[in-house]
Amino acid sequence: MSTRQSGLEISNVQSYRDKLFSFLGDRDPLDVLAQTAPALEDIVRENSAEVLRTRPFQGKWTPNEIVGHLSDSEWVNGYRTRLILCEDNPTILGMNQDFWVTCQRHNDRSPSELVEIFRDLRRLNLRSWKAISSESLKRTGQHNERGPESLGLMLRMLAGHDLSHLDQIHRFIGAVRNAA
Repeated sequence: MSTRQSGLEISNVQSYRDKLFSFLGDRDPLDVLAQTAPALEDIVRENSAEVLRTRPFQGKWTPNEIVGHLSDSEWVNGYRTRLILCEDNPTILGMNQDFWVTCQRHNDRSPSELVEIFRDLRRLNLRSWKAISSESLKRTGQHNERGPESLGLMLRMLAGHDLSHLDQIHRFIGAVRNAA
C-alpha cells in the first residue's frame, strides 16, 4: 500500500506509523496531546515571526507552516474521530497537506494566531478523546490511503505526529539560526 505524506511517497504504511510510534514511545498519548499547545506557545514566545517564517531548506515548510499544518491536522482529526465514533466503519478521506498549507497561506499568518487556533481545537478535541471509552477506541474507519484505522491507533498516531513535528520545528529553527 502506498500513500503520500508531505509530498513524499511512502511505500509502506506501517513504516510511517512506526516512525510516529517511535516518537511516542511509552508515553501516554493523552498526556502528549495535552502538552503540545503549551510547547507551541513557548516556541512562538521564544522566536520572532521572522525566524518562524523563514524557510530553512528548499522544498520544506517553515516552522510557521508546520504550526499551520498542526492546526489543520487537529481540525481534520477531530472530524475523523467523531465520524468513527458515530458511524460504523466510515471512509476517512486523506488530505493533500501541502495544498492546505499553501492555499491557506499559513506562512503569511501570525504565528500566535495559528497557535491560538491549534490550542482551541486541541482543547475541544482533547475533551472528546478523554471521554472515549476503551471499548470505543476499538471502533474503526477505512482511511482511503492507509487502510483500516481504529480510534486507538489514531490516538497514538496523532500523539506521535505532534512529537514528530515539534522535533521538526526545533530542528528547522536551529537551521534558520545557524544560517543567519
